[in-house]
Formats: sequence, C-alpha cells, structure tokens
Amino acid sequence: MRSCVRRFVCFWLSVVTFLAFFTPMAHATRIKDVADFEGVRDNMLVGYGLVVGLDGTGDSLNKAVFTKESFIAMLDRLGVRAREEALDSKNIAAVMVTANLPAFARSGSRIDASISAIGDSESLRGGTLLVTPLMGADGSVYAVAQGPVAIGGFSAGGAATSVTQGVPTNGRIASGAIVEQELPFTLNGMKSIRLALKNPDFTTSQRIAKAINNNFGADVARSADSGTVELTTPPRYENNVAQLITQVEQLPVTPDAPARVVINESTGVVVIGDNVRISRVAIAQGNLTIRVTETPQVSQPGPFAEVGQTAIVDRTQVDVLDDGKEKKLAIVNGGVSLQELVTGLNALGISPRDMISILQAIKAAGALQAEIEVM
Repeated sequence: MRSCVRRFVCFWLSVVTFLAFFTPMAHATRIKDVADFEGVRDNMLVGYGLVVGLDGTGDSLNKAVFTKESFIAMLDRLGVRAREEALDSKNIAAVMVTANLPAFARSGSRIDASISAIGDSESLRGGTLLVTPLMGADGSVYAVAQGPVAIGGFSAGGAATSVTQGVPTNGRIASGAIVEQELPFTLNGMKSIRLALKNPDFTTSQRIAKAINNNFGADVARSADSGTVELTTPPRYENNVAQLITQVEQLPVTPDAPARVVINESTGVVVIGDNVRISRVAIAQGNLTIRVTETPQVSQPGPFAEVGQTAIVDRTQVDVLDDGKEKKLAIVNGGVSLQELVTGLNALGISPRDMISILQAIKAAGALQAEIEVM
C-alpha cells in the first residue's frame, strides 16, 4: 500500500514539475520588445520633389513660387525652354518625400516612401512622383524615389458645399524608393553590444542583465544605468554576433514600470497603471448645472388700434440644478488594487472628466502613491 501511495505522489510531483517548467513566466516579455540593440536602427531620409499628372488639383504657380521655380528648373534640365509668363498649370505640386532606411538595407532593395504636399494643392490623387533623391542627415543621397502616388482620402464639392474624407494631400508609394547607398555597419568582430531600453527603468535593466547571465552561465552582461545594458561578446560568438543577438532578444524578462496615472484633459482619457495605490480616503462628487432658457414673446397692439406697434419682449428663465443631492461620501480603502480603484470610482457614477478632477484631488491630499502625467 505504501509503495502505491509513494508512486502516486511521485507521479503527481512529476506532472507539477513538468507543467511548471513549460508554463511561461507571468507577464514575461521578450527582450527584443523592451530594448533595442545599439546601432541596429532605422535612418530617416528626406527629399524634395514634384508630383505631376494631377487633375487640376495642384499648386497655383502664381502663389507657390517654389513650385514654379522647380518646374522651370526641371524643364531646363530636360532641354525645354519655358517662359514664365506662359506657365499657368494646376497639374503639378511640390511635395516633401520621407522614408526610413532600415538597418542593413542593401543597394538595390526597395523601401516605402511617404509623400506630403507643401503648397496649396487640394489633392494628390492620380499624381506621379518624379525622380526624387532622398538624403540622410549627413547630406548624402541614400535612396531615390519615383512612382504613382496612392492616397487614402478624397475631396469633392461644388459651388455651395464640399466633402473631404481623410487627408488627400498625403500619399504613399509602396516600395517606391530604391536604395542607392548602404550604411557602413558590421556586426562581426564587435567586442561588446549595448542594449537601449525603450522605457528606461533600473529594475528592468537589472532583470535583463540577470536573464542574459543566467542564459549564458557567465557574467557577460551588466546594467550600466536605467536605460543601458552592456553585453560583452563571448569568444565563441565573435564571428557570429547575429546568432548572439538572436538568442538574447528571445530571452523572457518581466519589465517593471513606475506607478503612473496618465491624463489627457483635452479628450478626457484616463490611463491608470497597474502599480497605482491609494491610501484610505473619503470621496464625494456632485455636479452643479445652471440652465438658462430664452422664451421671447411677441407683443402687438389690438385690432384697429391707431397707436402702437408690434414688439418682441424678452423672457429669460434661470434654473439651478444640483445633481449631487443624492450622492454622499464614499470610502475608498487604502492599498487597493487597480481593479478595486476603478470599481470604486465607477460606483460613484462619475464621468472620465470628473475622474480626472478626483484623481488630482487625491494626489493633492497626499493619498495617491503614483505620478500624474498630464498630456
């Protein structure tokens, strides 16, 4: 009998151990989602170009001087001599072209390009971008863009009214830019790698370094500060740094975040972090509404009256409504969780904008253990 019980207990211990080993960490996130590898990033490109082929929705050449000068310069390069006084076209628009050059993009590969009008053009629908060099911050040309522009909005109207949906002066050319020059950056041979945290935090930085050291079984990573983790390349990965980065970015880590309440007063949006806690407080909320009603009356003389004239007499009624008469103080216990805090505030029947005022008042009372950030 004892041997059966022993085997039964051993069996369930094995099952629990198996499940615990293969169960993912609570709230665990991959390192690649919370940190970037220094040097492995996009580079922003910008250029100035012309979009042609518009159906009368382009720039006014008399008002957009830069469009007119660019148009004349383009025709001169093509061997066409244009007279300024004869230029009166609405089928061309000056635009700014932007793109992101990914890390390790090779010469000949294609990237997306975004188009934005800078003149008084009404729409870029149906237009084609002419050859536009895209430059980096150092002034060098890294890509060239050209092609038909696709927009996500439209504009239509008549003499009395018009309808606009989306932004017809913004467009995009999918794979419309060709990379002409590569960025010089080599991974192999790097003695150390630095990880930059997207949300700097000392606890998260220490956890990342610990996760890396546990994976490689050696002290190869250390937390330099709240936003940086320095990783020394192990000898066996010096000629294969890409494999090292692949292993590191897949490691799970539980990021930490400070207690924070984010408020957008213009839209009434309130976002409360998971670690927000409050001390025991009493809350009362009420609204005072003043309603003013205008009911003008018409006064006119009687029939066949020889004296008098029709007049409008103002009648104003002012009502004061106190919506908080039936509302009383509510007790919110200290150390409550996020769910309990939201439930307690919702029980008071308050709107998001009133919640903003209540949270700010709780903070002023010293009972909110969190940082309030107003956007």
